[in-house]
Amino acid sequence: MANSRALLDGSHRVLTPEYVEFNFVIAGLFSRFLAWMLDTLVTMMLATIVITAVSVAFIAFPGFGAALGLTIWFLIDWGYGIVLEAAWSGQTIGKRALGLRVLQESGVRITWLQAVIRNLVRPVDRLPLMYGVGGAAALFTESHQRLGDLVAGTIVVRERKLTVPSGLATDAAQAALLEDPLFRQRVARISAEEEALIYSAALRREELGMEARLSLFAALAGRLIEAHDLYKPEHLSDEKLVLLVAAELSRRSAAKARPTKGRLRNMLRRTA
Repeated sequence: MANSRALLDGSHRVLTPEYVEFNFVIAGLFSRFLAWMLDTLVTMMLATIVITAVSVAFIAFPGFGAALGLTIWFLIDWGYGIVLEAAWSGQTIGKRALGLRVLQESGVRITWLQAVIRNLVRPVDRLPLMYGVGGAAALFTESHQRLGDLVAGTIVVRERKLTVPSGLATDAAQAALLEDPLFRQRVARISAEEEALIYSAALRREELGMEARLSLFAALAGRLIEAHDLYKPEHLSDEKLVLLVAAELSRRSAAKARPTKGRLRNMLRRTA
């Protein structure tokens, strides 16, 4: 029974320091296998093209060309997952096509180090054939983690398509705060991890009970005020301050990414 459940999507709960619970949909083995097949096809095509070019370039030195080709194969095999997962916030071409993403167990985006670790352990997961070790580990771990995930402290989740809440809209008084250069300057200091947490709270606030919601936004607002010296007018609630910060972060992201559309939604999905 446990084995059949592992083939399908599961769930992963994250409890914040404020005792607010967020739920993530864990990708099952079937969807991860399909993503891996697609990634394997991409890496094989890429390696074939590069190795063929190297072989032609060093046709007069077949021994050296073969050694260089083998080295390139290992670099592509390992580097593909490391570079894409780190640069694409936990996604490869296969994972993006299947709507999957690698996150830390805490629910935030993975670091470069975690991308390196989980991919360096991948050869062990592949043993003895077709991810036998990794598949067995995923079958018997609650969050379907292969050995690389367990060592790196990561999970693979299915992205949820979230919509931008109407609460991000601002009235005239709040718009004045958004136009304050000092406010913008201080929001610019917010880290990527804090940004992901702010977006996650903004999008999922309707899922929370009132007590948990008040507690979460009070903690977030307090953290922003203390760490970044943000000014909060007396009439502004903790939740509204966080939403205004989310609106400014969205504006900054859109300005950097123009003319790309849907930038905020893509940023928010990183926490899904």
